[in-house]
Amino acid sequence: MPQTATPEQLKIVEDRAPNVATMFYDRVAASPNREAYRFPDENETWHSLTWAQTGEQVDRIAAGLVALGVQPEERVAIVSGTRYEWIFADLGVNAAGAATTTVYPTTTVDDEKYILTDSASRVVFAEDDEQVKKLLEIRSELPDVVKVVTFASTLTDGDWIISLDDLEALGSEHLASNPTAVTDRVAAITRDDLATLIYTSGTTGRPKGVRLAHDGWTYEGAAIAAGGFLTPDDLEFRWLPMAHSFGKVLLTTQLQIGFAAAIDGRVPKIVENLAIVKPTFMGAAPRIFEKAYGRIINMTEEEGGAKLKIFRWAEKVGLEHSRAVRAGKPVSPALKAKHAVADKLVFSKVRARFGGRVRFFISGAAALSPDIAEWFHAAGVLILEGYGLTETSAGSFVNHPDAFKLGSVGLVMPGTEVRVADDREILIKGPGVMRGYHNLESESATTVTDDGWLHTGDEGRVDEDGFLFITGRKKELFKTSGGKYVAPPHIEGVFKGISSMTSQIIVHGNERNFCSALITLDPDAVAEWAEAHGMQGKSYAEVVKSPEIHAIVSEQVEELNQRLNRWETIKKWEILDHDLSVESGELTPSMKVKRAVVEANHKDLLDSFYA
Repeated sequence: MPQTATPEQLKIVEDRAPNVATMFYDRVAASPNREAYRFPDENETWHSLTWAQTGEQVDRIAAGLVALGVQPEERVAIVSGTRYEWIFADLGVNAAGAATTTVYPTTTVDDEKYILTDSASRVVFAEDDEQVKKLLEIRSELPDVVKVVTFASTLTDGDWIISLDDLEALGSEHLASNPTAVTDRVAAITRDDLATLIYTSGTTGRPKGVRLAHDGWTYEGAAIAAGGFLTPDDLEFRWLPMAHSFGKVLLTTQLQIGFAAAIDGRVPKIVENLAIVKPTFMGAAPRIFEKAYGRIINMTEEEGGAKLKIFRWAEKVGLEHSRAVRAGKPVSPALKAKHAVADKLVFSKVRARFGGRVRFFISGAAALSPDIAEWFHAAGVLILEGYGLTETSAGSFVNHPDAFKLGSVGLVMPGTEVRVADDREILIKGPGVMRGYHNLESESATTVTDDGWLHTGDEGRVDEDGFLFITGRKKELFKTSGGKYVAPPHIEGVFKGISSMTSQIIVHGNERNFCSALITLDPDAVAEWAEAHGMQGKSYAEVVKSPEIHAIVSEQVEELNQRLNRWETIKKWEILDHDLSVESGELTPSMKVKRAVVEANHKDLLDSFYA
């Protein structure tokens, strides 16, 4: 494929820090008095910390872990939602030469026990009472865990549970008698030492621990910095799960560049926080954009009248303007004038919902509907899609503000190689590639070749300009009984661009004689629709089974079918009486659908489509 990296970009990558801890302390030394993090307290008052203040706290955490006997490359788990303490704990773990085991707070007790025992984690940082209770329930089955450190829990159990303040006090005491305890650990960390053990939630089977080295993370930060589209003056809003590789990439990118980050992982507070923080960029999963798009569309349609007519006119003008700009065609004076009016009346209000200063969003973790990406671009909101896996330390490809193609996942990052195999599978090689799966040697050997190429399991194509387009997933591609291949993610992405009320659609049809679908609607959108149509107070299940909702979705499915090949069209479908969720086991914590689980849960319904 075309080489897109310049010599200057490659030099930034080659000159990267030897490990995450050095990367962090280099940042503290380079900009001690600049803002590093801001975060809200329990009263919703935001506070700020400089890099120097962050460095002091991380020192104490790292020294506390050393005092507890944590050895280099031993695992320390973090079971918490995204908050600034998560980040400080992770930095402290790496500064102690140890490796972070990430655990989503929504992880079941059974899976948590498996992860903590398989990783042999020695210490666990636990967010609150809910997480501590889970650990107490399985304490007798966690022989390796010597200490639990809480961020915000009041529960106790002898000396097994201590607070973060207690750990820092222990660290201060240790540093007083061993002043080089942390610096000695940092100096000894090599590029290939284990930094993070991330257990992929997976869509089937037990979680697999992905072994990620320091070199992968420092590479990611340097490679994104080499793109030149972020500066120390940017302000990030970070809500993404830090237990996900996407979150860690944002962390090391911040260390490389030095911008400030506002941290709050509470998803219901995202829109409110954007208005308060006014960030210049944010990383997000596609579901966030789908929900924002759906809310804007549904609210406008419910208002109706002149406002809806103006909105639809502005949409048309915006899309015409967007397509001309992206094609490099001249924009006529008449279109410029109309676009200015559309922007003032409609699009400026859309941007204001995101704080008014966002230069771009970065979308990852799953596929974004091209139609939704185009709609936002028409509104002056640029969403840059990227691509990577946990097994590649997240990012391998990303679009740039000055070099992007909607529908693609961008250009390969400097220092990474890619090739597309004869069966269209994407293969990746580079510093970000994992060091294998923890305690799974045979599976590691089948995933990464002896010469370092990772089998992604995704299919794609690279165009003449070097942009990668994901065309499907090998395991998700199915064949109908008529011998036709179908790629469900493509169909699902198209439908989400059509239906602003949809939360999830699962296309089914392997070895069947036609395609069918299970559909769920967004609960917030359903509640708003119900209130506007005299059904307030009725349950989600009652509303989605109403003839009116069925008629709306039926019309949308018909529109979908008009865009598909005959063998891809959805012949039968049903709206489920609940949305998919992590708690139900039908979604992974990173919001990917567990197809096998959904299909097993609704086997009778699916079978009835073909009876």
